[in-house]
Amino acid sequence: MKNNENQLLQHPYQPNIKLADFEGPLDLLLHLIRQSEMDIYDIPIAEITGQYMQYLRQMQRHQLEVAGEYFVMAATLMAIKSQMLLPKPPVSEDEEPIEEDPREELVEQLLEYQRYKQAAEKLKDKEAFRQKEFTRTAMAVPPEFIHPQTAPGTTIEQLKEAFEQVLKKHQSLEPETATVAPEKTTVEQRIRFVMQRVSQGAVAFEELFADLKTRDNLVTTFLAVLELAKHRRIVLHQAARFAPLILTPGKLSEED
Repeated sequence: MKNNENQLLQHPYQPNIKLADFEGPLDLLLHLIRQSEMDIYDIPIAEITGQYMQYLRQMQRHQLEVAGEYFVMAATLMAIKSQMLLPKPPVSEDEEPIEEDPREELVEQLLEYQRYKQAAEKLKDKEAFRQKEFTRTAMAVPPEFIHPQTAPGTTIEQLKEAFEQVLKKHQSLEPETATVAPEKTTVEQRIRFVMQRVSQGAVAFEELFADLKTRDNLVTTFLAVLELAKHRRIVLHQAARFAPLILTPGKLSEED
């Protein structure tokens, strides 16, 4: 050690030697713990304090500036070391000994810092992987995939208005009191009902709801119409604005 100090004095203009950079005292402690293969839950405080102080002296010897937080951690380590060297107070036979480990708070800080560091490393790997990718610019949707209408001749807005009229009409017919019962009608059943009516000839949209009394059945029937129109099993037509919607068989037969 003395030879190295003499060499520094003899050559005051030699370049400074840069050691491995650490992001803080906790990062340095984790490095020393891993290097010495210590158990982070049972840190030999005397040994780790000696290694930590030796590293700080080495940094100062190479004319490197040491941040104040490193000296704060050094003081903390020495305080913990002193507490562990103090004799434990006597405990009577009736009292249970209360064991307080002065290293507990330090261990919790190291574990929390280790979790954040591992998460940061994963994000850094993802960033490096993402930089190797090249995103293609968005392409325009092909015209053949654009369907502005729910079915030929009828827009979704027209179908919505027609169903709102059905709801208003049935709302005035609903009784003030009603017995709530489990819904028995399914969308599949209403699909078969709509296809049966349409197969007999053109049918008005409102006629499909004539025999229904509950709001659940109204919605179920409306969903059945949407599903059939989506798969071109039925076609909806409206001759003019506010005219009734008419359902006719679509291009696909019931077997298809």
